Amino acid sequence: MAKFLNTSATSYFLEELIKRAKERLVLISPFLKLNDRIKELLEDKNRLKIDVRIVYGKNELQPEEINWLRELSYIRTSFCKNLHAKCYLNEEACIITSLNLYEFSQINNNEMGVFLSRNDDSALYKEAYEEAQRIIRISEEGRISFEKIDKDNEKIETIESKLTTSKLAKKLGLKTDDLEDKLIVVGYLETRDGKPFITVKGKEAGGEFRMGKHGPYFLWPENLIIERMGGN
Repeated sequence: MAKFLNTSATSYFLEELIKRAKERLVLISPFLKLNDRIKELLEDKNRLKIDVRIVYGKNELQPEEINWLRELSYIRTSFCKNLHAKCYLNEEACIITSLNLYEFSQINNNEMGVFLSRNDDSALYKEAYEEAQRIIRISEEGRISFEKIDKDNEKIETIESKLTTSKLAKKLGLKTDDLEDKLIVVGYLETRDGKPFITVKGKEAGGEFRMGKHGPYFLWPENLIIERMGGN
């Protein structure tokens, strides 16, 4: 049965939800400024190679947040315009709440929320999960990076776009099969039973496996070949 959560209970159950994620973790929050405890838990999920998706809605990330996120290969971030929902879920439970993943809110604000169990509240969990997936689909995904502009001594946030293998091949003037061969040579892909699979090295380089309407495909940073393979 669903549980009502006050401010302290929301923080507690959120930590437990992150800790207990074994397969996937989705964190949807307009504002994003994580406290040290949440960062520690997410770093552990990254070490365990758990698929983590963070969707945020305010394009105001601090340099320290950007730097920290850049180091985590298994945590993917997306920007969703007009996001106001706050929802956190793993494969077994979900929290819908007023609480942002924002350090100030967790310390100073009065919050409330509802905890749902996949086993006890299956219909509600399913609806929340499907809505979370919809928000992810309409979000703009990218690996977060920043560059320093020396003359102004300011840091700006940029989103590194990603391309499918075929689009990346077209950009580089290659055939898709030739690019796949190169990705295998450098260790970003490997073949099993004649089919390509992304490797840990490929994921660390920013590559992603996706399942679309017409079957599986891969996404790559558009500068992957230039930086890693010399454009050959």
